[in-house]
Amino acid sequence: MDAILTQYIDAYYLRIIILIGINIILALGLNIITGVTGQLSMGHAGFMSIGAYTAAILTMKFGLPFWMALLAGASLAAFFGFLIGIPTLRLEGDYLAMVTIGFAEIIRVFFLNFEPGGKAVGLYGMPQHTTFTIVWVLVIIVILLNAKLLESRTGRAFYAIRENEIAAQASGINTTRFKVLAFTVGSFLGGLGGGLYAHYMSYIAPQDFAFMKSIEILNMVVLGGMGSIPGTILGTIILTIAPEMLRIVADYRLLFYGALLVILMIFRPNGLLGDIRIYDIRKRWFNRGVN
Repeated sequence: MDAILTQYIDAYYLRIIILIGINIILALGLNIITGVTGQLSMGHAGFMSIGAYTAAILTMKFGLPFWMALLAGASLAAFFGFLIGIPTLRLEGDYLAMVTIGFAEIIRVFFLNFEPGGKAVGLYGMPQHTTFTIVWVLVIIVILLNAKLLESRTGRAFYAIRENEIAAQASGINTTRFKVLAFTVGSFLGGLGGGLYAHYMSYIAPQDFAFMKSIEILNMVVLGGMGSIPGTILGTIILTIAPEMLRIVADYRLLFYGALLVILMIFRPNGLLGDIRIYDIRKRWFNRGVN
């Protein structure tokens, strides 16, 4: 499949398509934490870096098969998500955001001084196991599992916590358990995306996972629509392609992002597709088929 694609699609465009897939996995992870459960996390790049470095070191230095290394990196990121989720249960809004920023910076500084990770120079020479087929098969699986999760009782509990945590708790929802679960699942997807990124770029360094990377992923969720899977996918596509289109005005790229978000907050406060869920799309298509 990948050999055929390289014959008909320019390598530059194929690279963008693969990066879109990786970013969708990353953004869907953050969407569970911030978009669905309402916990403002601004350190998602920290979980991405854990998955990236873990998977890269396991394949390069220990000869572990790619799939095992990928799952190991994602699982370690989920473990740290679980750990960071527990002490932040009493925090919300700006305070939670500051804790997650601090966590991501701690992880970045750790890798700056981590000998097996190449310190500030980074790691290079990873085998390029990440392909179009692997990425998009995983994207489809992640989207389906996300949709299944958000349509379940767990997903409804996540939405209830976002809307009103006190009311959710009064209704018998164990908010502690579900908030930690959201952090764990979202971090797992962040680590998964990081492992794929490392084995596609074949080079990673601590600066690849700086604060602006977390903001970039957060913008994808906000632009498309908080809590919406179709919205997150659309926001990811737009913000992955936009930097390539704005290379001629690279110095003003952040100005463009800021203006875009301001306009969005004025005219579409819920995001481009904030009110649309997978369930709504499927229901409309089903009703159309019945009619």
